[in-house]
Amino acid sequence: MPPDLQEAARQWRMAARPAVVVEVRRARGSVPREAGTRMLVAADEVLGTIGGGHLELKAIADARALLAHGGAAFEQRVTLGPTLGQCCGGALDLRFTALAAEDPAAWPLQAPRFTLQLYGAGHVGRAIVRLLAGIACRVQWIDERESEFPARALPDHIERICVEPVQAEVAQAPPGAFYLVLTHSHELDMALAQAILRRGDFGWFGLIGSKTKRARFTHRLRERGFAEPLIERIVCPIGLPGITGKEPEVIAVAVVAQLLQVGERSSLSGP
Repeated sequence: MPPDLQEAARQWRMAARPAVVVEVRRARGSVPREAGTRMLVAADEVLGTIGGGHLELKAIADARALLAHGGAAFEQRVTLGPTLGQCCGGALDLRFTALAAEDPAAWPLQAPRFTLQLYGAGHVGRAIVRLLAGIACRVQWIDERESEFPARALPDHIERICVEPVQAEVAQAPPGAFYLVLTHSHELDMALAQAILRRGDFGWFGLIGSKTKRARFTHRLRERGFAEPLIERIVCPIGLPGITGKEPEVIAVAVVAQLLQVGERSSLSGP
């Protein structure tokens, strides 16, 4: 369950806003979303998705009919091909329940795809956080400058930390955590790189910068006695290859895609 949808459901319920929860209870064969996926349907708004297309349009209509006429919760079996003319060949069981009868706090959250320490609240850091807001992950967003953080509230899975010196926070991450360093200072980047390499148990370490910056950092880290295999694990430049552009939003898309890719590989390889 995406954390932002769970929080929205909690707020809607506290406000007594009439809504229906549509949940994928069971999934068989080729389907657009897995069991446990939820969608919130109000008379004038929909949050979340159970897969889009005709399936979702019909589910929204059925949820709004329940809102309009009342009645008990019910389940509905949907065979995607014959019933809805969708090319997926699987089947879904959907459950429709009034939000007032649900406890969003009890909904199981999707396991985080990765745990990330993100250093830097500048333009690129803010663009990355905007993308991570809707992704199941765990983020510590760290900067020594309180003024750089946005004033708006962040989702619960993103923790804002204003601290000095920031490199002391490296020790607080769990083993296997991802690190992304994109601060306003090359010297601070170097201090963070040293702290991360000293730990040595990072799952992934990305450092913003060019190939020239990487070469300079590699030279300085060698002078400080860091082992070559550790230095080689630094990803710099960051972002999936082939995505070009220096706009913060473009860099953010490339970096978040890279984080998801690495997180997927980590989950497949197991502990």
